[in-house]
Amino acid sequence: MTHMTQMTKNELGAWGETVAVTHLQHAGWAILERNWRTRGGELDIVGFDPSRHSIVAVEVKTRRTHFAGSPEEAVTYAKIQRLRGLLLSWLVQRGSFAATITVDVIAVDVDNTGLHSISHVKDVAA
Repeated sequence: MTHMTQMTKNELGAWGETVAVTHLQHAGWAILERNWRTRGGELDIVGFDPSRHSIVAVEVKTRRTHFAGSPEEAVTYAKIQRLRGLLLSWLVQRGSFAATITVDVIAVDVDNTGLHSISHVKDVAA
């Protein structure tokens, strides 16, 4: 693996999303889509959480340091509302309807050696 300090911001973000997908799959989630883009923005991960019977937009924040605050703090109320709107657009585009939708944030903290920890905050839009 590339040394963490040599990764670009985009490479680090993609790596963090892969870590998050693996975490969700181990928790029994179905991953429905990754990196869905529209004019209104992007959804990092769209998944189905069987424990909540919910379609979930998962925002992944990967950080090497906390100088700019924790990854969870980077997701504002306005961003959460935008993610909910994007998730509704995703559902409409597929002709799908879900009884419940929500937004989660997964924070991946990593050090220079690649050692990482995951924090999964559920229902941030509730």
